[in-house]
Amino acid sequence: MIEKSAFGSIQIKGKRFTTDILIYPDGRIVENWWRRHGHQLAFEDLEKLVSTEPEVIVIGTGVYGRMQPEPGLEKALKTRGITLLMDVTAEAVAHFNRLRTSRRTGAGFHLTC
Repeated sequence: MIEKSAFGSIQIKGKRFTTDILIYPDGRIVENWWRRHGHQLAFEDLEKLVSTEPEVIVIGTGVYGRMQPEPGLEKALKTRGITLLMDVTAEAVAHFNRLRTSRRTGAGFHLTC
């Protein structure tokens, strides 16, 4: 469960992260999530997460929602049976916390803009 988030940080199980992160359906957290084009989310940025076959991927697009999906990303995930939910980070945290116990859920969180 994600306990809190703020500009530049997110807290999970008492640990504070200050870099963008990926969360795998098994609960593993990978720090320093780097994307090919920073504020543009591409399929290749999610390939390792997709390989774990989540039902849902929740993406926190930043405090101000600056990160956007590349054209075709949602369709590419949908063809693999994965629902993509993208929202500003605070709302994405709420989505993740709500879904994580009922569906196989992965996530990525952009922590700044």
